[in-house]
Amino acid sequence: MEARTCSESRVVKTSRVFPNDVNDHNTLFGGKLMSDIDMTASISATRHSRASVVTASTDSVAFLAPVHQSDSVCLESFVTWTGRSSMEVFVKVTAEDLRSGDRRIAATAFLTFVAIDDGGRPTQVPPVIPESDEERKLNESGEVRAEHRRAHRRQSQEMAAYLTTSRPW
Repeated sequence: MEARTCSESRVVKTSRVFPNDVNDHNTLFGGKLMSDIDMTASISATRHSRASVVTASTDSVAFLAPVHQSDSVCLESFVTWTGRSSMEVFVKVTAEDLRSGDRRIAATAFLTFVAIDDGGRPTQVPPVIPESDEERKLNESGEVRAEHRRAHRRQSQEMAAYLTTSRPW
């Protein structure tokens, strides 16, 4: 399987923030942004694997600065690290005040996707080749994040064993 560069999976989506996108503080709803992050990241994962993908986890979303109604919001995503069938996708969210041109990193996120075959089983993905300094830094630290994800998943599975599915009402 031939390796692919991070840039081959890069997705850039820019949109305006409208009144129906904001909360009581006149800033972008976190849930709206999280939905856009997942959608954009899924395209990157599909481009990299050229297979159907499922979201395995949203590893982290760091909201770093508010996105205002007068801003545009730009999401940039790409595959940073791969396992056998899993892909880590990084998403950088940049807000821009459209009047002043001031830009700021509003959020960052890491998500994991698994490529699946037509039978719904995990399928192998190509390795990723970082090219820029940003891509190399993210790729070099990918294995550490993958180990954290595995540990967190084990903890979540252990906790799930204690949870009930009975209705409390």
